[in-house]
Amino acid sequence: MKPTHVISLVFYLFIFVSCSQGYKEETASTATIVEDTQQVKLDEPKLSSPAAVPVVTQNVQPQDIVNFAKTLVGVPYQYGATDPAIGFDCSGFITHVFNHFNIQVPRSSVDFTNVGTEVETTDAAAGDLILFTGTDSTSTVVGHMGIVTENTDSLRFIHSTSGRAYGVTVSALNKSYLRRFVKVIRIF
Repeated sequence: MKPTHVISLVFYLFIFVSCSQGYKEETASTATIVEDTQQVKLDEPKLSSPAAVPVVTQNVQPQDIVNFAKTLVGVPYQYGATDPAIGFDCSGFITHVFNHFNIQVPRSSVDFTNVGTEVETTDAAAGDLILFTGTDSTSTVVGHMGIVTENTDSLRFIHSTSGRAYGVTVSALNKSYLRRFVKVIRIF
């Protein structure tokens, strides 16, 4: 094998492992922080990204997505799963919710990096997607995600977490999540 092929192979393996590890959102060491509901104000600069990949949302309204997602609160966390009878990982939850409305979305959280249009957190609305890194503090790769449920007095989102809640739950954008925050995207 040529050296350039080996480098390419190592790069793709690194991305695959990083993405796979990104599915495990909160570890036991961060689980106590996840429940912290103290809010912090975001003054994050807008990140630049390549051209957005469109998602065809048909005639579905963002609030329909949120309402359906909330019916799944309590479904347990299950790595790699997209079935409510078994459980969900974070992107499996998103996939299931959007597929319920026949909206095709990427299966892995990292694949949402260039989907939709980035919006400021102050402009985030119900149905927008919120992206985070995984729990590896040295990584900047998207490894966790959720659906914004509201953004009135605080930004809240629904997601499937492997942390203390260990399943589908609604969380506030607190200090723990803020440290891992990447961006909010709008696909509607």
